Amino acid sequence: VAETFRVIQGAMSEEYVRTTQGVYQFELSGDEGGTWYIDLKTKSGSAGFGKPPVTADVVMSMSSTDFVKMFTGKLKPTMAFMSGKLRIKGNMALAIKLEKML
Repeated sequence: VAETFRVIQGAMSEEYVRTTQGVYQFELSGDEGGTWYIDLKTKSGSAGFGKPPVTADVVMSMSSTDFVKMFTGKLKPTMAFMSGKLRIKGNMALAIKLEKML
């Protein structure tokens, strides 16, 4: 999970931040679980462990295993959501923007 967030942090650009304007919080269970975030609203963006620096627009809950599968392309976010592996609270339009970014 930590490695995935390092990759996400490295892939961020000011253009992503400008076009997305959203803060995502992930509540992960299992190995390396806990609260993680992706901030695509502030300056050039940030990602990491803990609560986001500002209030999250979208909160996603899932297992850490499914999170890694989702970000490595082995699990489609739509399928994860429909099968109950992914729970989303908040702004659904922003959740869909994140899927496009993946």
